[in-house]
Amino acid sequence: MSNSLSSLVAGAITSPFSRLRKLLAGIVAGHAKPIELTIGEPREAMPDFLAAKLDEAAALYSKYPPIRGSDEVRAAISEWLAKRYMLARAVDPEREILVLNGSREGLFFACLPAVGRKTFKGQPAILMCNPYYSAYVAGAIAVGAEPVFLNATKATGFLPDLDELRRDEALLTRTAALFICSPANPQGAVAGRGYILKALELARSYDFMLFFDECYSEIYTGAAPTGGLEVAAATADRFRNLVVFNSLSKRSNLPGLRSGFCAGDAAFLEAYGEVRNMCAPTVPLPVQHASAAVWRDESHVERARAAYGLKFDIADSLLGGRYGYYRPAGGFCLWLDMSQFGGGERAAVTLWQRAGVKVIPGSFLAQTGRDGTNPGADYVRVAMVQDPATIREALERTISVLR
Repeated sequence: MSNSLSSLVAGAITSPFSRLRKLLAGIVAGHAKPIELTIGEPREAMPDFLAAKLDEAAALYSKYPPIRGSDEVRAAISEWLAKRYMLARAVDPEREILVLNGSREGLFFACLPAVGRKTFKGQPAILMCNPYYSAYVAGAIAVGAEPVFLNATKATGFLPDLDELRRDEALLTRTAALFICSPANPQGAVAGRGYILKALELARSYDFMLFFDECYSEIYTGAAPTGGLEVAAATADRFRNLVVFNSLSKRSNLPGLRSGFCAGDAAFLEAYGEVRNMCAPTVPLPVQHASAAVWRDESHVERARAAYGLKFDIADSLLGGRYGYYRPAGGFCLWLDMSQFGGGERAAVTLWQRAGVKVIPGSFLAQTGRDGTNPGADYVRVAMVQDPATIREALERTISVLR
């Protein structure tokens, strides 16, 4: 596979949703009431004060937003981080936080300064968990780096094997950045303190950036996931070589607000802020004003987390012993093993054709890794975003055709 922009133009790497449309083209849904479980779009209640907060600051639409974000929203984010991760020393809102137009653009644009800050012998590499989020690979390709896919399988706890990576010094010396997602999408695995520290030590030893995607951090079924800043804050070098990304999309059911942030290494964020000031989108000031209020409210987050818990209770009752099911530690997706039904693509077609249930093949969310295998090939992803009754019906239909 070409590691250049031609990969995107030629269709070697495409959106999983585009691939799904092609896969199911011309196939009639096998039920009068199709159920869509592919897109990870939260449908729980938005904060009820959002509209009022947007209206309060409506006059600010007349102003250009500062690229780093308003003092108000950066202070709110700093407060939230300190409380959420019990930080003894707060994240500096002036130097250690940047506001983003949703985390996706932030993850993409971060690749520019990640490659620009180092001198490489040969082609720089950007490493990423596999399955991956599309912004990671798009960012790598845009800066002329080689995207290296680190398979995250059941055998590795659904996170990349960092011990295996440590043995590849030739790769590490030309690495610009490593993307890790925790809780992982779609597998729901959560990186523990030791894993995060190991990744951070690798980043510092080889002077690359560790980009920690925490967009599902507030959706969990047991203990709150450990955060990158939480681990790094206890080290002598604090946030050096680390940037975490988060947003209100999943936490607060606001994917359309396009409001997120990144936080961490102050020196990197200074350079990153200058890059973004030239070419990145800004967040409208009324959105920033409303976002500050959303970051300061936890009640709506707790209600959403409880709602997901009820849906996972349904999955527990119906799927126990089937499809390799486990209740994920974080996130709102199921990662179901369809190997006995011909793999993820075949199972997705069967479910649509015979049950009217639309899921996404796991292979569409991943690429062939360094071992020559696609870690998603045997799986389908099920986004648990519908209401409980619809989730129950979808899972019952699934069981009825995949016995």
